[in-house]
Amino acid sequence: MAHAYIPGLKVVPNTTVKKARQLPIKGEILRKVGENVAAVDEVAKTHLPGNIIPTNIANKLNIEPADINDFMKKEEGDPIKEGEVIAETNGIFGLFKSSVQAPIDGTLESFSHITGQAILRESPIPVAVNAYVNGVVDEIIADEGVVVKTQAAFIQGVFGIGGEQRGKIKIVTSMQDDPIEEKMIDESCKDKIIVGGAFLTHSAFKKALKMKVKGIVVGGFNYNDIKKIIGYDIGVAITGQEDVNTTLILTEGFGEIHMAKQTFELLKKHEGDVASINGATQIRAGVIRPEVIIPVKADLKKDSPKQEIIGMDIGTEVRIIRAPYFGMIGSVSGLPHKLQKLESGSLARVAKIKIWETKKEVLLPRANLEMIENK
Repeated sequence: MAHAYIPGLKVVPNTTVKKARQLPIKGEILRKVGENVAAVDEVAKTHLPGNIIPTNIANKLNIEPADINDFMKKEEGDPIKEGEVIAETNGIFGLFKSSVQAPIDGTLESFSHITGQAILRESPIPVAVNAYVNGVVDEIIADEGVVVKTQAAFIQGVFGIGGEQRGKIKIVTSMQDDPIEEKMIDESCKDKIIVGGAFLTHSAFKKALKMKVKGIVVGGFNYNDIKKIIGYDIGVAITGQEDVNTTLILTEGFGEIHMAKQTFELLKKHEGDVASINGATQIRAGVIRPEVIIPVKADLKKDSPKQEIIGMDIGTEVRIIRAPYFGMIGSVSGLPHKLQKLESGSLARVAKIKIWETKKEVLLPRANLEMIENK
């Protein structure tokens, strides 16, 4: 039987996950292929160039730019300390001198005889990347980083904000359709990744920030509350760089949408285990999904059998990603071969979906569906 391949969100209890851990610029690789690493271990490091601070020496000393060389106390490339004199006039009989002090620690990068301006550069900024997950180094990316391989339970969400976090999983609701309430978040949630069911209010998120929760995984959230958290509209750009200390991952979408049962049960199974999460999301080209990775015990130095990618088929579990059934879960009950005419008048391939919540069957464009890969 032919398959219809539709990219899907993964909810997988045990799979091989590979994560590229790369520096923003070239640097030093700290690990070797086959080496076991913990999530917190540094795997590569480098130094970013410091910020540039332009300083007009000629103006400050009231001299001609062409004469700047006569008054410089430092050469190009010399290190400088904050408060150190870098240029100075001779004064009158050694008195009434004018001087320019370095405003930063760093380097005198250059100075110009034409503009009279010096370019100061702050000290290099050390940058390191860690392994993110417990695993083994599977590959070296020359001068840039490594690929870490781990065997893990792997869950992708629909949307997230906030960057990489790590903590023990704590389930705070009894069922996948229960909302996370403020009273459920207390001191016991500190440094944890808390999991709830259908919805998280803005006030509950603020309580989580106060309690220093590392991350929240929940079915839905109010779209308008995202701006209240980060201070601006999210637009279409990639998320994950927001200045929030608690990463938020939505497994279903915006609104009061209960978490899919298999997702909730998988997270519940791993309560107390340490997970690595990342809220980074990009919906358009080059899709990036928020993720929860929970390493499981395995011999990572052995090659794992390759898994066949199978497309949509009868019985495939799917999530609907467009209105009016947005966020609902169902299974494929039919895959008509011929193109079908939509309400808009356009022709498209469709699938017949039995929605679990309503028990009804509907015909939907395949582009409006996402497979839930749970094997």
